[in-house]
This record gives sequence, structure tokens and C-alpha cells, in this order.
Amino acid sequence: MFQTFTVTARPDQGPPRLSALRAAMARAGLDGFLVPRADAHQGEYVAPCDERLAWLTGFTGSAGLCVVLPHVAGVFVDGRYRVQVKAQVDPAQFTPVDWPATRPGDWIAAQMPNGGVIGFDPWLHTPDELAQLEQAGAGRGLTFRPCANLVDAVWPDRPPPPQGRVRAHPVALAGATSAEKRAALAEGLARAGQRAAVLTLADSLAWLTNLRGADVARNPVVHAFGILHADGRLALFIDPAKLGSEIAAHLDPGVALAPPDAFGPALDALAGPVRLDPRTAPVWVAQRLAAAGVAVAQAEDPCLLPKARKTAAELAGMRAAQARDALAMIRFLAWLDAEAPKGGLTEIAVVRRLEAFRAAGGDLLDLSFETIAGAGPNGAIVHYRVTEASNRRVVPGDILLVDSGAQYPDGTTDITRTVATGPAPAGAAAAFTRVLQGLIALSRARWPKGLAGRDLDPLARYPLWLAGQDYDHGTGHGVGAALSVHEGPVRLSRLGEVPLEAGMILSVEPGHYREGAFGIRTENLVTVIEAPALDGADARAMLAFETLTFVPIDRRLILADRLAAAERAWLNAYHAEVFARAAPALDPATRAWLAAATAPL
Repeated sequence: MFQTFTVTARPDQGPPRLSALRAAMARAGLDGFLVPRADAHQGEYVAPCDERLAWLTGFTGSAGLCVVLPHVAGVFVDGRYRVQVKAQVDPAQFTPVDWPATRPGDWIAAQMPNGGVIGFDPWLHTPDELAQLEQAGAGRGLTFRPCANLVDAVWPDRPPPPQGRVRAHPVALAGATSAEKRAALAEGLARAGQRAAVLTLADSLAWLTNLRGADVARNPVVHAFGILHADGRLALFIDPAKLGSEIAAHLDPGVALAPPDAFGPALDALAGPVRLDPRTAPVWVAQRLAAAGVAVAQAEDPCLLPKARKTAAELAGMRAAQARDALAMIRFLAWLDAEAPKGGLTEIAVVRRLEAFRAAGGDLLDLSFETIAGAGPNGAIVHYRVTEASNRRVVPGDILLVDSGAQYPDGTTDITRTVATGPAPAGAAAAFTRVLQGLIALSRARWPKGLAGRDLDPLARYPLWLAGQDYDHGTGHGVGAALSVHEGPVRLSRLGEVPLEAGMILSVEPGHYREGAFGIRTENLVTVIEAPALDGADARAMLAFETLTFVPIDRRLILADRLAAAERAWLNAYHAEVFARAAPALDPATRAWLAAATAPL
């Protein structure tokens, strides 16, 4: 089993740890300290040694920040975690704060009208984050001081840094060699007059080098730093203990390996201008370059957009991985339909059984994230993780939300299905139907080239808006090819400003959550394609989505009379495709179940 169910943090652990941190602040002459959920590579998922926010507060979400002041500790979370944070922290010691509606700098200024000195670890914050904090503190007597991490100083059993083994990612799956990728990026640096780019994102380096690692569970990334020169040479700073002899043979002569402690001196020796992404690089890097007098050109990590535009080989691998994963999901849903009405299942049993179906395929490398299996009210916790303490029995009639994914050698999957285990509670079918309508609207969308995720996001929300409903998370995120399940810079969201381009892969996952009752989400992966030509259409370039995920959607929760003719036609065609793709590989009993599950409305 990849997933475990132990309780990793408890609310009662927070108060003594908070007291220890405040004592450390006093010794350091600080009036506050920032504790983000972050690592030196600014990844969404972090290694156990970097779980400082969870260790301190008990909150285990994938995004957040604790601002510790002498009299208050604010835990900043976004809409995905407003329910979760209330259950995981001690409310007498930690105050949840709605983020981004309230910005940390403004909150600190309001809490400290007489000013003060706030410490922060320069490896865990970006120049953009620091600039926003300093802007909020300007004229209010607030200063922000880089310092050693005070949480590490009071965390007696902090795990060691990860040393995951690095493996080669075949060129046949990547679609381009590392040398080819570096040459293309170097050409862009040269055109911009930049002599080098500093790379700190773990997935950028994994993509650029065609390497995969095991430093972070669920994400096959490599913890390393890189300097890409304008002639295509790459200096890769990585712990040599992670590298086997086969890696040296995989890397071409244009990649020079060095240990991590050589990174700082290498920055000192650079001749500018050097490209640095102020949204993803650590403050430490920016300060080191500034101290060395190296001119910096602030610009986006050059790997981000090329990585998001999947090659033909990556698209083929992703399609193949989704197809194999769909068979595991279909077998799982057939099993669930037979077992759930008996009343003997728990959320942990559901998670274990789904993983077993995936593992039976023979090429499962890992999950792509911790499986979310929320029954009844737990489904309303958007990023719920079941533990031995929270494990709920699946009561017949519960709405069960299962959001899961897997890592395969050729692709990464992410799928959510919400299923009925008996007669649905009041309002659930209506909400499920509206969520389905949002999925269909985006799946059928055509749009002019140049539009971004924020332009398409309302299509998925409109059916819910008509009923006075919404959801507090993005509609979709970018997905890596045999890489991170959450991949920037593209997203379907009110914040999505990057224009969509052919070859990008995203999730489409509208939802509805009724706290204390149920959660609903339906999610497919899609890829952006050139839109097929239409008779009589304007002579302008248009894009569309191609669906990659083919798994049945629970017909029992659909109010068919509320679907428009075009929506019903889309769903029937989708279900026909699900059956055509999967049926030949299924045993007779599962094939019969699938035939019923995909019958036309």
C-alpha cells in the first residue's frame, strides 16, 4: 500500500509547540515569525522534513501559512480548507484567516499597530511574497528579517532531508532529449540578452533533464537546483547519493553535476544579467545574487510553458495511462456498487480497494496524491484525508466522493467520481446535475485563441450560479506528464491568466459542498486541441478540449429532465465511448455492470 492512515498531527500538540516557538522568537529578538507550507523548491507537496506548518498547528492542507505573533497565531487558508482547518487546529491558540481575502501583510499590520520585527526563513518565501509583505508594512513600523528557521530549532525529532533515488525518464516518453530542451530554452535566453537562468522548481528540473525522483511522495520530482547557461549548458546541484551509475550515462556532456553546497558559490560567480523567477525562487537566491553584484532579470521560469505544452509522445503516454487507469476505476466502481449497499464498508476500505485495483495492472509507480474518499459529511471537506481517527463507515444512502489518481511510467492521472450508495439525501441529485452541466459545458467549449482559464471558468459555474450556489476552489489545474499532478502555470480559475494552448492538459472539476451533509465533484482530464472546422464559421483560430478520462458518471444522481438536449446527447455519447473503450478488456460480470452504468438516458 502506498497510502497510510496514521494521524500525523493533532490539535492538542499545537499549544506546547507554539509556546516553544514563541520562546525562540523572544530569544532571537523577533516580534513574529512566518511558518508557510513550503520548501526551498516552492513545491505544493513537501517532504516530511518540510511539514513545519502541520507540525506546529495540526493543519495538513497543501497550502497555508501561520503568522505567529506574541498574542495571536493566524492560520491563513483558502476556500478549499475552511472546513478542514476548524477540525485540525486548537481554536483557543490558532485563529483561521480567510486567504486571499485577507492578505498576511495587512493582517500583521492590523495586529501590530506599533510595528515590530517579523522573522522569516529566506529559503521558504519568494521575492514576490516578500515584496507584498514589505509593501503592507511600509510606514507602519514593520520590518521583515531573514533568519534561521525557528521551527527547526524547536522541532526535536524533525525528519532528515529526503534522499530519493533518481531514475531516467525515457526519451521515447518525453518526446525530446534534455539537450534539445536546453537548446530551445537557451535560444530564448540569448534573444533576451540573459546569460543564464537560475532554476529552483523541482518539476522544472525533472522535466528539463528527463529525470524522475522520489524526494516527495506522490510526485516523481528531484530536489535539486540548476543554472542553465545561454549556450545550453546546465549545472545541476544535487546530492550525489541520489544518483546511480546509470544516471551519468543518461545525462549528456552538457550537464555538469555538483553537490548542493556548491550552489551558492556558483551563483556568486555568475555574470549577469541572470534570469530569476520572483514568484518561484527563494528569497535566499535573490539575496545571494544581489550580494555578489550579479544583475538580475526578473522573468518567469523558462521551463514552465514548454513543460505545459505536451509533446506528441507525452500526449500518447498520457492517453495510454488514462485508459489503463480507467479500467481500474471501472472495476472499482463495479465492486463499490455491489458492496456499498451492504453497509460494511469504511472510507479506509474504499481507499485500499481502489489502490489494489490500480496495483493489479502491474505498472503502478505511486499514487499521484492521497486518495480522497469522503462519505456523507466528510465529502464536504474538499481535500479530506481519511485517517484511522476519522475513518467513517459508508452508510447506505451516503453520497461518497472519491478523488484519486496514479503515477504510471508514461502518465499521471486524476479523476473524481461521486456515487450514490442508496437513496440520495435531499438536494443532492439537483446539485449533482448542476455540477454535471458545468462539466459538460466546459467539455463542449470552443473559444478563440488567446483566452485564459479565467475566461472559461464561469462556464462550469453558471448552472450552479443560477441556483445561488458556487464552490471555493478552481475549476481545473494543469497536469504534468508522468510528473506532478498539479502543474503550473495554466489553470481554469478566476486567477488563471495564462492563455490556453494546444497540448496543455488540465483537469475539469466543478463541485458543490454542503457542510455537514455531503460533497459532490465530477472530474475529468482534458487536453487543449485545435478546434475542428465548422461550416459557416468565422475565419479565426479556435481551440477546444479533447476529453482524456473515460469512466462512467453515476446516472442515479442525474435529474435527466433538467438536462438540455445537447447536454443529454453529450453524456450519452460520452458513455457510449466509455463502454466501447473498456468493454473488450473486462470480465463478463464487470462488462454487464458497465453496460448498465453507461446505458443512454
